[in-house]
Amino acid sequence: MLSKIKNIDWALVTILLIFMGICIPVVHSAIANSNGDNLKASAFKMVVYYVLGFIAFFGVSFVPYQWLTKYALYVYVMGIGLLLLVWTPLRMSLNGADGWIGFKGLSLQPAEAFKLVLIIALAAYLVRRHKAKLGFWKDIVPAGLIVLLPFGLVVMQNDLGNALCYLVILVGLLWIGNMKYTQALLFLVLSASLLVGGIHAYKTYHDQVTEFLGGSGRAHFLERIDAWLVPEKASAKAMYQIERAQLAIGNGGMLGKGYMNGELSSRVPYTYADSVVTVIAEEFGFVGMAGLLLIYFILIHRMILIALECRERAGPYIIVGIVAMFMYQIFENVGMFMGLMPLTGVTLPFISYGGTSLIINMACIGVVMSIHFANKKHQAEENVLRTDHLEDGSKKEKSKRKLKLPSLKL
Repeated sequence: MLSKIKNIDWALVTILLIFMGICIPVVHSAIANSNGDNLKASAFKMVVYYVLGFIAFFGVSFVPYQWLTKYALYVYVMGIGLLLLVWTPLRMSLNGADGWIGFKGLSLQPAEAFKLVLIIALAAYLVRRHKAKLGFWKDIVPAGLIVLLPFGLVVMQNDLGNALCYLVILVGLLWIGNMKYTQALLFLVLSASLLVGGIHAYKTYHDQVTEFLGGSGRAHFLERIDAWLVPEKASAKAMYQIERAQLAIGNGGMLGKGYMNGELSSRVPYTYADSVVTVIAEEFGFVGMAGLLLIYFILIHRMILIALECRERAGPYIIVGIVAMFMYQIFENVGMFMGLMPLTGVTLPFISYGGTSLIINMACIGVVMSIHFANKKHQAEENVLRTDHLEDGSKKEKSKRKLKLPSLKL
């Protein structure tokens, strides 16, 4: 325990503290400028969530990450069971998504928690290959099936954002899992073809697709896709959030309007949660947003450095999965308000309001810290072995020299 405390990566801790220092004032500003009186206590709740998040961070840090991969199957089954709870009396609906469970005033979003579960499950499955190239039927298809089940369950909960995150995690882990270049090229070509062909088909046969899917309870998806691909055909309701978000972002200019001085962002729905980026952009401008993205870059860079120091293959697998998850959430959350990505309920990591998302993200960094501790332990053991080897070699060399010394005659 003491050795782990001495080896804490203070860069990670500092970054998390900086995120906390950004999140709480921004959420407070977003709520103060809104008209929702029932949200006034949300800034204080974020303080509580961050305290719980740091408890999760340090708690997971001091647990050997090898335990997670060792019992990955049980973790995966428990995660699937958690996703299935949304079809029990514990089910809650929030902001158009049905993927919440609640009990005595407490709420949890299983789809958020399952991200870490999926990373651990895929890492444990792929690491067994021991640097061998992945086979399509033997490795890639089973890995896809591991993702397919939770993906389908989350899509049925009207949570497209988290479902797409599962696919991004799969792609990242398959890439580091030693996927064949021919398979990777084929996958990229197929994915690009499906994306381009799907967009073209959606635009061409928009009315038919709307008529077919409109009655299946997926009108929520269609509105968001329309606002992204065919804004001229999108309803005013579908364009409301994006148009006002873009006006608020543009109003920030280079340096922003100043803290608590946002005017247009107050008209954007959910500024304290999914749309928090509009508050940052309007109040702190381009410079503020660039600074926030720089902090994200430093965090990802630090995690990659820890992955490169790993002596075991499971560590890099887990870190790459976490990096893929964060990169998707950052790009999706920022890009959806610029027309680059469809509008989804993906939160901005460590900044958006939400207990489940924050605690899971903090736990993910805790796993990275656990891997860092394992790296330091391995390095210390290697240094001891190297020192012992040098000392043994030095003793042998000295003994040889003593044997060669000529005897002196008086």
